[in-house]
Amino acid sequence: MVLSANEISASNVYPEKTPAFPGAEGYGRYVSGGRGGKVYHVTNLNDSGEGSFRWACDQKGARTIVFDVCGTIHLQSQLKLTNGDVTIAGQTAPGDGICVADWDFCIAAPNVIIRYMRFRPGDVSGGEPDGLSGMDGKRIIIDHCSVSWSVDECLSVYGNEHMTVQWCIISQSLRHSTHAKQAHGYGGNWGGKGATYHHNLLAHHDSRTPRLGNRPTYVQQDTTDIRNNVMYNWSGNGCYGGEGMKVNFVNNYYKPGPATDARATGSRQPLAYRICGLGVSTKENDGSYLIWGKYFVDGNDNPDYPSLLNKNWEMGIYPQISSENPGYTVATKDSIRLSEPLPYMYVSTHTAADAYEKVLAYAGCSRSR
Repeated sequence: MVLSANEISASNVYPEKTPAFPGAEGYGRYVSGGRGGKVYHVTNLNDSGEGSFRWACDQKGARTIVFDVCGTIHLQSQLKLTNGDVTIAGQTAPGDGICVADWDFCIAAPNVIIRYMRFRPGDVSGGEPDGLSGMDGKRIIIDHCSVSWSVDECLSVYGNEHMTVQWCIISQSLRHSTHAKQAHGYGGNWGGKGATYHHNLLAHHDSRTPRLGNRPTYVQQDTTDIRNNVMYNWSGNGCYGGEGMKVNFVNNYYKPGPATDARATGSRQPLAYRICGLGVSTKENDGSYLIWGKYFVDGNDNPDYPSLLNKNWEMGIYPQISSENPGYTVATKDSIRLSEPLPYMYVSTHTAADAYEKVLAYAGCSRSR
């Protein structure tokens, strides 16, 4: 395979080059998961006990989890995956598949593959659950999952190393629910040291579509590649953050909806054509304190604002940066803009318009047996 000038060879990231599965791409392309290990069968929809999903997750050693049943698993408490080297093969479930409900699912282990699962915590727990979360991990790929009805963020998988989130639907976070801050309803936190987010749909969120955030471990080491995603009906701050991060925004499709404000707000331009409102951290105890990031922005499209396609930076980035950010000057906009993309692992990249059609056709937990 001939690499582009900015594409990273897999041998620089993984010692072996066997894809996680056909169609795996990005920084998590070569995650091995449970390959070569035991197979555990989920035979019931119970919260715990032998044959349950929790029981299978709690096993140790390389393993693949398959499902002999379909339906909704109503958790009684958070399900935290603490033992890695695992493949969760949701596509093996019969019928319409598996939904994990009522509490959050957290990835707290390395070398994880998750495919064709639904996560819908809702507010039954009375807490502030994410739908699917995971921080400070390594070698993770999440493929064709549907995550919705979270109280906090739907999908907050960030601060990880060598990770991909692809072909997922991240939608309908709960705005008025049990969150202590009251009105909430956020899409997710994204970022990482070698993190790819491609061909995902983010829809119907009050804010954080996504919120770009790093972790203290990776300040100024992030390389986050965001391409061919579809953002629909965002509100609040939309996409913002990126403090001290290095990010590609390539060929994403932004489609305003009924909740998307077309008016200017404060010192910023209308939210309806925002790509990202970049900023810096103002907290002295944050490792990225007063550090601007570096950003490559190209090919992003919005059907309601066709001029954005050729003016990504001039419309979608620069005027969206609040002048209230410390240290922000006219020179800042030139210092943070990149003319070439940051290094990235291979992704089959489409135009924004083509990605829109493909994401609508194929994203999410879309396989039935």
